[in-house]
Amino acid sequence: MFADAVGYRLRRAHLSVMQNFNETLAAKGLRPADFALLMLLTKNSGLKQSEVAQALGVQRANFVAIVDGLEQRGFVERRKSEVDRRVQSLYLTPEGFAYLDEIRPVWQGYEQRITELLGGPEASAELCALLGRLYTEG
Repeated sequence: MFADAVGYRLRRAHLSVMQNFNETLAAKGLRPADFALLMLLTKNSGLKQSEVAQALGVQRANFVAIVDGLEQRGFVERRKSEVDRRVQSLYLTPEGFAYLDEIRPVWQGYEQRITELLGGPEASAELCALLGRLYTEG
């Protein structure tokens, strides 16, 4: 039966989880792509724009708009590379760090709700391990 197909179940779960994630972040004025970029930069400041876009799986045209929006809000800044002036690197600003500190409890609450729906931390870890087999993280 189609409803028992793994791909179908993954897609339905993805839609449900992302709808809830969108609603959670929208209350704080963010979109999931914005949040992902900010979180990536917390540990990877100075990455080239192209590297960040690739890590997030975002097309270049869409990525520029995401960075523009976060830059306008003062959360991210672009800096030209000292080695190659054509390359721009991305950095999280102090305002960006402060904003993430503000929304971290919202995100953690969201993660906790998902973990509880899955049956607890062990089930969540198991699901993450299984899903990790389906793709390679960059």
